[in-house]
Amino acid sequence: MKIQDCQKISDNKIRIRTDRGLLLVSAEAENIIRCVYTGREQEASVSPLQIRHNESACPLALEVLDGGLQISTSLLTLRIRQADGCFVWIRRKDGFQLLEEGEKELTGIPVMKYSTCGEKPVIRRVKTVDGERNFVENLREVEDHRAYRAKLSFRFQPGEQIHGLGQGEEGIYNYRGHTQYLYQHNMRIPVPFLISDRGYGILADCGSLMTFNDDERGSYLFCDTVEQLDYYFISGDSADALIDGFRRLTGKAAMLPKWAFGYIQSREKYSTQDELVDVAEKYRRIGVGLDCVVQDWKTWPADDWGCKILDKTRYPDIRSAIDRIHGLHVHTMVSVWPNMNYGTKDYCEMSDAGFLLNDLATYDAFDEKARELYWKQCSRELFSGGFDSWWCDSTEPFSGPDWNGEYEREPWERFLLVGGEHKKFLGADRANLYALAHARGIFENQRKADPNRRVLNLTRSGYAGSQKYGTVLWSGDISARWDVLKKQLPEALNMAMSGMPYWTFDIGGFFVVHENWAARGCECSGDPSMKWFWRGDYENGLKDPGYRELYVRWFEFGSFLPMFRSHGTDVPREIWNFGKPGDPFYDALEKTIRTRYRLMPYIYSMAGAVVQQNSTMVRSLLFDFPNDSRAASLDSEYMFGKSLLICPITDPMYYGRGGKQLNAPKTWTVYLPEGTGWYDFYTDNYYEGGQTLTLTVSLDHIPVFVRAGSILPMESGLTYAEEVPDTPFEFHLYPLRRPGQKISPVHRILYYEDDGDGYGYETGAFQQIPVIWDEKESLFSIGPSPFRFRGGIAGRDIRLVFAGGGEQLFRYRGEEHTEHLSASCRSLSHIPEKE
Repeated sequence: MKIQDCQKISDNKIRIRTDRGLLLVSAEAENIIRCVYTGREQEASVSPLQIRHNESACPLALEVLDGGLQISTSLLTLRIRQADGCFVWIRRKDGFQLLEEGEKELTGIPVMKYSTCGEKPVIRRVKTVDGERNFVENLREVEDHRAYRAKLSFRFQPGEQIHGLGQGEEGIYNYRGHTQYLYQHNMRIPVPFLISDRGYGILADCGSLMTFNDDERGSYLFCDTVEQLDYYFISGDSADALIDGFRRLTGKAAMLPKWAFGYIQSREKYSTQDELVDVAEKYRRIGVGLDCVVQDWKTWPADDWGCKILDKTRYPDIRSAIDRIHGLHVHTMVSVWPNMNYGTKDYCEMSDAGFLLNDLATYDAFDEKARELYWKQCSRELFSGGFDSWWCDSTEPFSGPDWNGEYEREPWERFLLVGGEHKKFLGADRANLYALAHARGIFENQRKADPNRRVLNLTRSGYAGSQKYGTVLWSGDISARWDVLKKQLPEALNMAMSGMPYWTFDIGGFFVVHENWAARGCECSGDPSMKWFWRGDYENGLKDPGYRELYVRWFEFGSFLPMFRSHGTDVPREIWNFGKPGDPFYDALEKTIRTRYRLMPYIYSMAGAVVQQNSTMVRSLLFDFPNDSRAASLDSEYMFGKSLLICPITDPMYYGRGGKQLNAPKTWTVYLPEGTGWYDFYTDNYYEGGQTLTLTVSLDHIPVFVRAGSILPMESGLTYAEEVPDTPFEFHLYPLRRPGQKISPVHRILYYEDDGDGYGYETGAFQQIPVIWDEKESLFSIGPSPFRFRGGIAGRDIRLVFAGGGEQLFRYRGEEHTEHLSASCRSLSHIPEKE
């Protein structure tokens, strides 16, 4: 590709003609530059990611140099070589080279659509684990229009790390040296965004299937079907800055209701409304925290799969049942599906309106009117019956061809098989976009129906932009195995580095057993054959102490994720199924739930920062310790917010499969990032950073450390997120300096409050109260609280708790307040040290 001429067509847009097509470069912000490459005479106006361009973002400076062009903002420089059109991205402040690209490639292709060409559809209906699926036997390929295959090539630096790209199944943390297929599947959530540890990110405005490749064949991002190669280069001094750029382009995250951050109890499945009530009542009787109980699938009558009408023999009066649950300060969630069995009321309504895709089973979420009708169906009995939130299952509705068979297919085979189905029924250019459109319909229509209730949508699939629709993503129907648990951590980290703020998993694994498909699978599909995905390790379920140990460790890890939710099949998951008070498994679960609620003020403040500052809750150590090369490369630990270091235990210590007792050491090795000190969250023992520790551990918690200098807001005695206890509110203080060190640190946090529900925060009805602790002057200050929210800290007693000992109590009346710390809170000599 050789440059022929260039022209500045506006302050922030430049057109460059080459011998192979047209390049357009524009600025979206000082640190974000958009690049478009097309073989046509002008760029297409379509944006698969619904990005709204900022035409007056910032000016671009253009210089014609010997050998090429130089395009700059105040923060970022792009050099384009005359000879081959290759891009070199440079951080302007210090001349640091961020990335060199290879030549861009476009290949014209026909885009096919599938139809029966006027013939009557010939339908083969098959029962699967995801409901009845239609296979239209006489669909034919017809050329619809022309588009491109596109390739964006990279020349990465030695040792450079690449992260993001959504969630896979393989547990890959750093994608260097790997191939990753980006397509929607039960356990895969592609996001067309990657970040580098060198300080840049790339977002592809693409809705088609994609492939990331980094091997001897080259390093590139391949787009299957696009109108043009359209991408954004984002630079930043931190991973937080890159995520901020991603959300500026694709949308700010919506605030979830406060209760969504409490404990959520689910299983496959509760079968009656009385079971839902009983679970909520029992948690309240035993005094263990709970915020939501979840109704999974098959609420519909008999074989009316996907119909959003309740079976009245099992749910005769859902409104009264949910009123009882609400009276216990517990919320509800209900499962809905995008596909419907032939002949059901919902199906006929969609079919008569012409709102079905060409599989003649799944509603067309790309059509606004179809989304409105889908909401109408959701609202008739479910929303009007009192359900508070949605579980949008199977939102990658065409993964069925791979969700069968005894053996797992090869990665490339699965990509072609499943991706081909999505192309056939959704269109090649939007094969990855269905879940995004589906979430949009739920969000927009619920807000119209009830603008005072925040949307919460637990959805199995998503895409760039899903965050603005009140979604929480999860890792699909995973199996109960230690190796699967271990893989969940790098997947969580990459989802967060893909800009997705809210993610979780099925605590304990969805599939627990392996050998009983004939007994359980027939219930779903009538097919008694083994399935490759139903591969848990524990045939005896809860009778196997090996599973109970795995569940406890999964539960402890899950308590430090944005959503804390237990779910799965084969075995029930409520706490009382794991023993009674005094039993080690039960006690570990109860302690974990209590810790979650103890940290509720910290967690909700993190959520506030997600919305107000585009922050990230689950943080790879690359976010906060980029200069510690060991920390930045770790995939076994993470920061939960900016204060807590979480070290999940992902190997058995007590029991193997079949309940065999293990003679394994009860120790776990952790690395504490350098440049700061760390306190054990449970003991306050102090450790210097930059060292590896081998800790003696117990069943009742995983290692958690508090970063020195932290101010942790906490509550005591909560059993639901919005409870207002009669105990003092607490700020826990963790000193940075140690005896003999001559430093004078000042620590700050923003403590977040709002109504806990509704959208008042969008118009300013929230507050981030500055909390400041000056160690040198022994002063603790808290800013004013202009709003009075239920459960807010204004008017409450505040207890300052100093790490290692020492407390101080004062009354905060809502005005700005400064507290001189007592002698016991000023002393550092009592801090336990563990070198």
